[in-house]
Amino acid sequence: MIQSIERAVAILEFIASNGGAARLTEIANEVGISKTTAHNIVNTLLHLGYAQKQQGDMRYHLGGRILNLARVMGDDNELRLLWHPVLERIAQITGETVYLAVPSGDDVLYLDAIESSQTLRTGCVAGTRESMKDSAIGLVFLAFMSGFRQRFIAKYPELLDSNLENQIQAVVEDNYALDLENHTAGFHCVAIPIQENADIRACLGLSGPAFRLPEERLKEAAQIMLDESCLNK
Repeated sequence: MIQSIERAVAILEFIASNGGAARLTEIANEVGISKTTAHNIVNTLLHLGYAQKQQGDMRYHLGGRILNLARVMGDDNELRLLWHPVLERIAQITGETVYLAVPSGDDVLYLDAIESSQTLRTGCVAGTRESMKDSAIGLVFLAFMSGFRQRFIAKYPELLDSNLENQIQAVVEDNYALDLENHTAGFHCVAIPIQENADIRACLGLSGPAFRLPEERLKEAAQIMLDESCLNK
């Protein structure tokens, strides 16, 4: 066996068995390695998104990427059933296309979607994947998934500038992200996070033609989505 992989798996298993978080000293003692070795392995897991740190917390937590693997193994359907009524309510109130999306590697997977009944609308098909680049959903995951942010910046270093940092900070403060024709010309989108125990589990998105969803209308839709999502918790 490859020792470094064996140790990385042991670290993840210990963090999981320890309530989802553990200090470096605890990890080193449990796995039987030095703190330096534990630190090097955990840093690699952080970079890959399989572990994460939370502000003000010295412990290492399971990262969004490993939680995604667990999600793929079983609870996509549960998530879809839980949030479909919310999609229906938002679609009825706004008249626009709404969807439920989860991270799938470095892409977004649409678990569920309700298309607008209006002639000009966004097409969104459940079960399809898209790149997160330049999207409101991508901004939400960049803001709330530290492991994904590290991988995204490594993959698209040309996008790392003060504008992106300002956008991410705005998403953290507002709890929603806007896409004003960045992803698709002529269409606007808004996305909000679905969080569980401080971890992001999925996103709710809404999109439609820019002329029907100017920025102020998009912000109103964001508040509707936030209100409806709170009712579902």
